[in-house]
Amino acid sequence: MTKPLEGRIALVTGASRGIGRAAAFAFAEAGAHVIALARTTGGLEELDDEIRAIGGSATLVPADLADAAAIEKLGPALLERWGRLDILLANAGVLGPLAPLTHVSAKEWAEVFDINVSANWRLLKSVEPALKASESGRAIFLSSGAAHKGLAYWAPYAVSKAALEAMARSYADETRSTSLRVMLVNPGPLRTRMRAQAMPGEDPMTLKTPEGLAPHLVEIASPEWSETGKIFDFPQGKVLTPQMPA
Repeated sequence: MTKPLEGRIALVTGASRGIGRAAAFAFAEAGAHVIALARTTGGLEELDDEIRAIGGSATLVPADLADAAAIEKLGPALLERWGRLDILLANAGVLGPLAPLTHVSAKEWAEVFDINVSANWRLLKSVEPALKASESGRAIFLSSGAAHKGLAYWAPYAVSKAALEAMARSYADETRSTSLRVMLVNPGPLRTRMRAQAMPGEDPMTLKTPEGLAPHLVEIASPEWSETGKIFDFPQGKVLTPQMPA
Protein backbone atom coordinates (compact mmCIF):
# COMPACT_ATOMS: atom_id res chain seq x y z
CA MET A 1 0.00 0.00 0.00
CA THR A 2 1.32 3.45 -0.93
CA LYS A 3 2.10 5.70 2.02
CA PRO A 4 1.62 9.39 1.13
CA LEU A 5 4.22 10.62 3.66
CA GLU A 6 6.78 7.85 3.12
CA GLY A 7 10.22 8.97 4.27
CA ARG A 8 9.13 12.44 5.35
CA ILE A 9 10.21 14.07 8.62
CA ALA A 10 7.34 15.64 10.56
CA LEU A 11 7.45 17.80 13.70
CA VAL A 12 4.18 17.89 15.67
CA THR A 13 3.73 20.16 18.69
CA GLY A 14 1.22 19.32 21.40
CA ALA A 15 1.60 15.70 20.33
CA SER A 16 0.68 14.01 23.61
CA ARG A 17 -3.09 14.37 23.28
CA GLY A 18 -6.01 15.61 21.17
CA ILE A 19 -5.42 16.82 17.64
CA GLY A 20 -1.63 16.62 17.96
CA ARG A 21 -1.70 13.01 19.09
CA ALA A 22 -4.13 11.98 16.34
CA ALA A 23 -2.07 13.80 13.72
CA ALA A 24 1.22 12.34 14.92
CA PHE A 25 -0.19 8.81 14.74
CA ALA A 26 -1.70 9.44 11.30
CA PHE A 27 1.57 10.91 10.00
CA ALA A 28 3.47 7.84 11.24
CA GLU A 29 0.87 5.52 9.74
CA ALA A 30 1.31 7.38 6.43
CA GLY A 31 5.06 6.70 6.52
CA ALA A 32 6.57 9.78 8.18
CA HIS A 33 9.13 9.75 10.96
CA VAL A 34 7.43 11.83 13.65
CA ILE A 35 9.21 14.22 15.97
CA ALA A 36 6.65 14.48 18.75
CA LEU A 37 6.95 17.52 21.02
CA ALA A 38 4.89 18.01 24.17
CA ARG A 39 5.24 18.80 27.86
CA THR A 40 3.73 15.49 29.01
CA THR A 41 6.37 12.76 28.93
CA GLY A 42 3.91 10.00 29.81
CA GLY A 43 1.64 10.93 26.93
CA LEU A 44 4.58 11.00 24.52
CA GLU A 45 5.70 7.54 25.64
CA GLU A 46 2.21 6.14 25.11
CA LEU A 47 2.15 7.69 21.63
CA ASP A 48 5.55 6.17 20.88
CA ASP A 49 4.27 2.73 21.88
CA GLU A 50 1.27 3.09 19.57
CA ILE A 51 3.43 4.25 16.67
CA ARG A 52 5.89 1.39 17.14
CA ALA A 53 2.99 -1.06 17.27
CA ILE A 54 2.09 -0.20 13.66
CA GLY A 55 5.72 -0.34 12.52
CA GLY A 56 6.26 3.42 12.56
CA SER A 57 8.99 5.49 14.17
CA ALA A 58 9.13 8.58 16.34
CA THR A 59 11.54 10.81 18.20
CA LEU A 60 10.19 12.20 21.47
CA VAL A 61 10.94 15.78 22.50
CA PRO A 62 9.65 16.55 26.01
CA ALA A 63 9.67 20.36 25.90
CA ASP A 64 7.58 23.41 26.66
CA LEU A 65 6.92 25.90 23.85
CA ALA A 66 7.31 28.63 26.45
CA ASP A 67 10.99 27.63 26.79
CA ALA A 68 12.45 29.99 24.20
CA ALA A 69 15.99 28.65 24.59
CA ALA A 70 14.88 25.06 23.94
CA ILE A 71 12.89 26.06 20.85
CA GLU A 72 15.83 28.06 19.49
CA LYS A 73 18.02 24.94 19.67
CA LEU A 74 15.41 22.64 18.13
CA GLY A 75 15.68 23.72 14.49
CA PRO A 76 19.48 23.45 14.24
CA ALA A 77 19.33 20.04 15.95
CA LEU A 78 16.78 18.79 13.39
CA LEU A 79 18.87 20.11 10.52
CA GLU A 80 22.02 18.46 11.87
CA ARG A 81 20.36 15.08 12.42
CA TRP A 82 18.08 14.78 9.38
CA GLY A 83 19.28 17.52 7.03
CA ARG A 84 15.75 18.85 6.58
CA LEU A 85 12.24 19.12 8.03
CA ASP A 86 9.41 18.27 5.65
CA ILE A 87 6.41 19.01 7.86
CA LEU A 88 5.73 21.38 10.73
CA LEU A 89 2.36 20.93 12.42
CA ALA A 90 2.10 23.81 14.91
CA ASN A 91 -0.77 22.45 16.93
CA ALA A 92 -0.04 23.29 20.58
CA GLY A 93 -2.09 26.09 22.08
CA VAL A 94 -3.87 27.24 25.22
CA LEU A 95 -7.44 28.41 25.77
CA GLY A 96 -6.70 31.00 28.44
CA PRO A 97 -9.39 32.62 30.60
CA LEU A 98 -12.99 32.81 29.43
CA ALA A 99 -13.89 36.14 31.02
CA PRO A 100 -14.93 39.71 30.22
CA LEU A 101 -12.12 41.36 28.30
CA THR A 102 -11.40 44.01 30.92
CA HIS A 103 -11.32 41.37 33.68
CA VAL A 104 -8.43 39.49 32.06
CA SER A 105 -5.15 40.14 33.86
CA ALA A 106 -2.03 41.30 32.06
CA LYS A 107 -0.32 38.04 33.04
CA GLU A 108 -3.15 35.91 31.60
CA TRP A 109 -3.20 37.94 28.38
CA ALA A 110 0.58 37.61 27.98
CA GLU A 111 0.53 33.86 28.65
CA VAL A 112 -2.05 33.20 25.93
CA PHE A 113 -0.16 35.28 23.38
CA ASP A 114 3.18 33.76 24.31
CA ILE A 115 2.02 30.22 23.52
CA ASN A 116 -0.50 30.81 20.72
CA VAL A 117 1.46 33.45 18.80
CA SER A 118 5.00 34.20 19.97
CA ALA A 119 5.99 30.57 20.54
CA ASN A 120 4.87 29.70 17.01
CA TRP A 121 6.89 32.64 15.67
CA ARG A 122 9.97 31.44 17.61
CA LEU A 123 9.37 27.90 16.39
CA LEU A 124 9.10 29.00 12.77
CA LYS A 125 12.29 31.06 13.04
CA SER A 126 14.07 28.05 14.51
CA VAL A 127 12.99 25.45 11.96
CA GLU A 128 12.83 27.60 8.81
CA PRO A 129 16.29 26.56 7.53
CA ALA A 130 15.30 22.89 7.94
CA LEU A 131 11.92 23.47 6.26
CA LYS A 132 13.56 25.25 3.34
CA ALA A 133 16.03 22.37 2.99
CA SER A 134 13.07 20.13 2.12
CA GLU A 135 12.02 19.78 -1.51
CA SER A 136 8.40 20.20 -0.40
CA GLY A 137 8.24 21.77 3.05
CA ARG A 138 4.83 22.15 4.66
CA ALA A 139 4.04 24.47 7.59
CA ILE A 140 0.57 23.93 9.06
CA PHE A 141 -0.87 26.08 11.85
CA LEU A 142 -3.98 25.21 13.89
CA SER A 143 -6.37 28.15 14.17
CA SER A 144 -9.99 28.40 15.33
CA GLY A 145 -13.32 29.71 14.17
CA ALA A 146 -13.20 31.89 17.30
CA ALA A 147 -10.74 34.15 15.44
CA HIS A 148 -13.62 35.37 13.25
CA LYS A 149 -16.68 35.26 15.49
CA GLY A 150 -16.02 37.99 18.06
CA LEU A 151 -17.63 35.97 20.84
CA ALA A 152 -18.12 37.50 24.27
CA TYR A 153 -15.62 36.31 26.90
CA TRP A 154 -13.33 34.63 24.35
CA ALA A 155 -11.13 37.66 23.58
CA PRO A 156 -7.64 36.41 24.61
CA TYR A 157 -7.99 33.14 22.68
CA ALA A 158 -9.81 34.68 19.70
CA VAL A 159 -7.42 37.61 19.31
CA SER A 160 -4.39 35.32 19.60
CA LYS A 161 -5.73 33.02 16.88
CA ALA A 162 -6.49 36.01 14.64
CA ALA A 163 -2.89 37.12 15.12
CA LEU A 164 -1.65 33.62 14.32
CA GLU A 165 -3.66 33.63 11.10
CA ALA A 166 -2.19 37.00 10.08
CA MET A 167 1.31 35.71 10.80
CA ALA A 168 0.81 32.53 8.78
CA ARG A 169 -0.70 34.37 5.82
CA SER A 170 2.14 36.88 5.80
CA TYR A 171 4.69 34.08 5.86
CA ALA A 172 2.82 32.27 3.08
CA ASP A 173 3.09 35.39 0.93
CA GLU A 174 6.78 35.76 1.72
CA THR A 175 7.46 32.16 0.64
CA ARG A 176 5.02 31.96 -2.27
CA SER A 177 7.80 31.68 -4.87
CA THR A 178 9.43 28.77 -3.03
CA SER A 179 8.41 25.12 -2.66
CA LEU A 180 7.29 25.76 0.93
CA ARG A 181 3.50 25.72 1.39
CA VAL A 182 1.88 27.35 4.44
CA MET A 183 -1.64 26.46 5.55
CA LEU A 184 -4.02 27.21 8.39
CA VAL A 185 -6.55 24.68 9.66
CA ASN A 186 -9.79 25.40 11.49
CA PRO A 187 -10.69 22.11 13.19
CA GLY A 188 -14.06 23.31 14.44
CA PRO A 189 -15.56 21.80 17.60
CA LEU A 190 -13.86 18.47 18.27
CA ARG A 191 -13.89 15.99 21.14
CA THR A 192 -10.81 17.34 22.94
CA ARG A 193 -9.84 18.34 26.46
CA MET A 194 -9.71 22.02 25.46
CA ARG A 195 -13.25 21.85 24.05
CA ALA A 196 -14.49 20.22 27.27
CA GLN A 197 -12.81 22.99 29.26
CA ALA A 198 -14.48 25.66 27.13
CA MET A 199 -17.91 24.00 26.94
CA PRO A 200 -18.34 21.90 30.11
CA GLY A 201 -22.06 21.32 29.58
CA GLU A 202 -21.68 20.00 26.04
CA ASP A 203 -22.18 16.32 25.22
CA PRO A 204 -18.81 15.27 23.74
CA MET A 205 -20.43 12.39 21.87
CA THR A 206 -22.12 14.92 19.58
CA LEU A 207 -18.72 16.16 18.34
CA LYS A 208 -16.39 14.94 15.63
CA THR A 209 -13.08 13.48 16.77
CA PRO A 210 -9.45 14.49 16.17
CA GLU A 211 -9.03 11.17 14.36
CA GLY A 212 -11.58 12.38 11.81
CA LEU A 213 -9.51 15.48 11.09
CA ALA A 214 -6.19 13.61 10.87
CA PRO A 215 -6.52 12.30 7.27
CA HIS A 216 -7.00 15.87 6.05
CA LEU A 217 -3.82 16.91 7.85
CA VAL A 218 -1.99 14.06 6.11
CA GLU A 219 -3.25 15.35 2.76
CA ILE A 220 -2.15 18.94 3.52
CA ALA A 221 1.26 17.66 4.65
CA SER A 222 1.84 15.66 1.49
CA PRO A 223 4.27 16.70 -1.29
CA GLU A 224 1.32 16.94 -3.69
CA TRP A 225 -0.41 19.72 -1.75
CA SER A 226 -0.24 23.00 -3.71
CA GLU A 227 -2.37 25.58 -1.87
CA THR A 228 -0.73 28.18 0.36
CA GLY A 229 -1.91 31.05 2.54
CA LYS A 230 -5.40 29.58 2.92
CA ILE A 231 -7.52 27.92 5.60
CA PHE A 232 -8.78 24.36 5.49
CA ASP A 233 -12.11 24.48 7.30
CA PHE A 234 -12.87 21.01 8.67
CA PRO A 235 -16.56 21.71 9.49
CA GLN A 236 -17.15 22.58 5.82
CA GLY A 237 -14.60 20.09 4.50
CA LYS A 238 -12.97 22.54 2.13
CA VAL A 239 -10.26 25.14 1.64
CA LEU A 240 -11.32 28.76 2.12
CA THR A 241 -9.57 31.73 0.58
CA PRO A 242 -9.34 34.69 3.01
CA GLN A 243 -11.44 37.63 1.83
CA MET A 244 -9.33 40.73 1.32
CA PRO A 245 -10.83 44.24 1.52
CA ALA A 246 -11.03 46.22 -1.70
